Amino acid sequence: MIERTHLSIIREVDRLGTLTEAANALFLTQSALSHAIKKLEGQLGIKVWSKEGRNLRLTQAGEHILSLANRTLPQLEHTEHIIAQIAKGKRGSLRIGMECHPCYQWLLTVVSPYLEQWPDVDLDVKQRFQFGGLGALFSHDIDALVTPDPLFKKGLTYLPVFDYELVLVTHKDHPLANKSFIKPQDLSNETLITYPVETERLDIFSKFLALEQCSPHKHKVIETTDIMLQMVASKRGVSALPAWLVKEYSKALPIKGIKLGKHGIDKQIFIGLRETDIEIEYIQSFIDIASKLSVTK
Repeated sequence: MIERTHLSIIREVDRLGTLTEAANALFLTQSALSHAIKKLEGQLGIKVWSKEGRNLRLTQAGEHILSLANRTLPQLEHTEHIIAQIAKGKRGSLRIGMECHPCYQWLLTVVSPYLEQWPDVDLDVKQRFQFGGLGALFSHDIDALVTPDPLFKKGLTYLPVFDYELVLVTHKDHPLANKSFIKPQDLSNETLITYPVETERLDIFSKFLALEQCSPHKHKVIETTDIMLQMVASKRGVSALPAWLVKEYSKALPIKGIKLGKHGIDKQIFIGLRETDIEIEYIQSFIDIASKLSVTK
């Protein structure tokens, strides 16, 4: 009873708010759009939206159809896109999701040789997801997920790419810079600068501070690595980043990396894939190039 046309209409009405704009986006007349939904409502025996002035509001039934549309339409659109590329002699598309903010610089070293080797593959990088990285993989919004924290689920596989150590980053003249390693209590008077990620997913909190029930004096969020390290270099706070990244930036900035805890915090970067995509040639090639260009601790 529910057809793809209905899903598209519901999605566009939710996105744009009015019948006129939804009809224009779908290249339909407003009457054709209204007729399609009225027919669906007649079959279902329930309204899918109600009017509020010029705008439309989805009913509870409409919200359920919207949820179906958000799950189903991206998969249909992705499949059609791939088939169209194959029909034109192209290999396909590779959409990479990033859950590792500081890994963006590393990814750039992988992208250049990959594009050279696969000139007909359409490559894109996404750092924000409507339902998180895991949901983006399952909904086919992305094809590969770069993450330091894999969530193992049926239908997905994670391939390790490289190891790294998480360290505290300070100005080279900061009192903590002289320590052989940092204790959780050492951060009680510090401004800790992190990426805009939930604290429970930040290793500096979950794998270090929480062990001693400690917290920083202040927690500041910054989106970009460059600005974050400029703040550290200006003695505005400290941060926790991969040692390899700190080593690279320390060539130009007065910063230093110090071990977190006596034994340090060792991490791995993984690339997550749908199991059904593992044998795709251009995806295998991306994994191979990424592994060869892995960084050192």
